[in-house]
Amino acid sequence: MTALHDSPPAETRRPHGPRVLLGVVAGLTLAVSLMLLAFAAPAVNSGAHDLPVAMSGPDAAVAKLEAALDANGPGAFEVTTHADADAVATAITERDAVGGISITPDGVLIQTASAAGAPYAPLLKSVGAGLAAQGQSVTYTDLVPLTEDDPAGSGLTALALPLAFGGMISAVGLVTLFKHSRTLRVLGSIGFSVVAGIVITAILQFWLGSIDGSFWLTATGVALGIAAISLVVLGLESLLGYPGLGIGAVVMVFIANPLSGLATGPWWLPQPWGAIGQFLPIGAAGTVIRSAAFFDGAGAGRALLVLGVWIAVGLALVALSARRATRDDAVATA
Repeated sequence: MTALHDSPPAETRRPHGPRVLLGVVAGLTLAVSLMLLAFAAPAVNSGAHDLPVAMSGPDAAVAKLEAALDANGPGAFEVTTHADADAVATAITERDAVGGISITPDGVLIQTASAAGAPYAPLLKSVGAGLAAQGQSVTYTDLVPLTEDDPAGSGLTALALPLAFGGMISAVGLVTLFKHSRTLRVLGSIGFSVVAGIVITAILQFWLGSIDGSFWLTATGVALGIAAISLVVLGLESLLGYPGLGIGAVVMVFIANPLSGLATGPWWLPQPWGAIGQFLPIGAAGTVIRSAAFFDGAGAGRALLVLGVWIAVGLALVALSARRATRDDAVATA
């Protein structure tokens, strides 16, 4: 009788070994390849595509400059015209444009915002260098610079992984610790997000010196980003079990992360992927954090709405799983 419960003889299992091994190797190779594509493809195909640039000056001069820019880089810029240099500056500080060019009687004024993203100020300065080579007087003004302690914006750029893994790790830990309490999972997720948001912002602002804007508004952006990821992953796990954790990891780490545009802003990524990334938690959180840290919150409205929707979706998934569990218990009792 004991033999009936023993494992099958090794001879019957051995033929399946090579097939399983080949499947594992093929699956892992595919996963690594997709990972490479997820992170490398947006970076390789990044560049100037419809960058919002504000211009002011005489109509004929603006039209001539716009035509020259389009000839040198077709589709690189999306130009909006404004009344004067002050209106151009307003468009930049309100995050309607990444920079601006104003043609004045005294020469050309190029206004930039280094905090809007790494590539834009150097790109506009290269335009200015071309104008200077033609004999025009060019001056530059950085309206929203990065901090002196972190002039490259490295601290903000490095924030993508803490957001992604903070949300993922908190979800996994809470699922493991509180297997039978959805309420404690949700409360733990919210509590961790708030505390982590404050601590991460304190490190960025007071230790690394990477940001110098509103502390509490920035901390709110970080906390909302972590909460959006954590609660959605909790909801997926509550509804689907452990496969839900896998789905959450794929969406947040391998899709939302490379499409977030934290280093460059969404305009530098290939479209429509840069725009899509702004509707995912990390991209939306990055926009809120950058706006709070450098632009007094300007341009953060839609991103805050996106984070709110993700948080609501996560809570709805948890509630749906709780309702289903209650119904299943009632059926089992009946």
